[in-house]
Amino acid sequence: MYCLKCGSQLPDDAAFCSKCGARTSSTSQTPQIQSNVGTSGSSQILAPSNAQSLKCPSCGAPIAPKFGEMIITCEYCGSSITLGSAGWANIQKQMMLPLTIQSTSEISNRVKSMMDRGMLRRHLQESSTLEEMTLSVVPYWLVNVSARTSVVATDMVAEGATVATTAALIGVMAGMGGGRRGGFGAPLLGGAMLGSMIGGGMGGGGGQKKAIQIDQNYNFPIIALKALTQYQPRDYQFAIEGRTLFDISQYPKGIKVLSGDISEDAAKYQAKTLVDQLQSQKAHSRYHMIQQITSEEDVSDTELLHVPIWFVRYDHSGNKIVLVVDGNSGNVINSLGL
Repeated sequence: MYCLKCGSQLPDDAAFCSKCGARTSSTSQTPQIQSNVGTSGSSQILAPSNAQSLKCPSCGAPIAPKFGEMIITCEYCGSSITLGSAGWANIQKQMMLPLTIQSTSEISNRVKSMMDRGMLRRHLQESSTLEEMTLSVVPYWLVNVSARTSVVATDMVAEGATVATTAALIGVMAGMGGGRRGGFGAPLLGGAMLGSMIGGGMGGGGGQKKAIQIDQNYNFPIIALKALTQYQPRDYQFAIEGRTLFDISQYPKGIKVLSGDISEDAAKYQAKTLVDQLQSQKAHSRYHMIQQITSEEDVSDTELLHVPIWFVRYDHSGNKIVLVVDGNSGNVINSLGL
């Protein structure tokens, strides 16, 4: 049992808190919290939301929540707890991606290939000043989203055939006119048919319409820190087939494991919004003459995924270049300033 005022752990039969002296009200409030948790199907509540100190549910080490934090990872054993509507609860699905890109030289080589890509950016890395190259373990909410997008588009093949046929007919009729002042009225006829081609064939619905369904399942990553939301992935998938149960001892000593301040509910909402945008982008990249598009997204499971992330920052003539590199795969997740 925990004190509802200060969060201190107490014996189950304590009537008063031994730390702050507050009445525990164990006969009224505590059972109510547990019953609410049971009906919602979430994990057992460890402490109320206003608790100032907690104990790790796995190793018993002290945990002191900071203002605004929603996810706290124990620095001793790696277990994580999250703040929900009923209070602090243990996170059941907690995974990690191993660190495979460990040396700064390897990261530098990968960043160089990204920065120096193209004729206009040759030797960009060499002419820039390295300001930061740090490695941290960043928490991401991995949200499972099923998306269904319905598209009504004009068949581009039919459109092309209509345009080609009309253009050829214009050329024939113009030739029959016998020159600039032909008796057939070529300029008038040509203008009329060209207007018909543009108005009916290309923009007036003259092409053949077809319905397309784009279905896609995502394990969409939502970065769990507000301070890093500018590096939120838009269309990036981690190599989650290589993830394992989170074990903080698997990371080299000295790497900072970050806590988070974005709740699971907020992550679900954001994932649904970003997937909707991504589906729209995919549809417009495939079909250029879209007349109608609707999307539906269903959010199901979530898990907390800890990912080793390299943050690399350069200064190039006063302009900042930031690259965020996946320490598991070595791929660049985001780039700013390029």
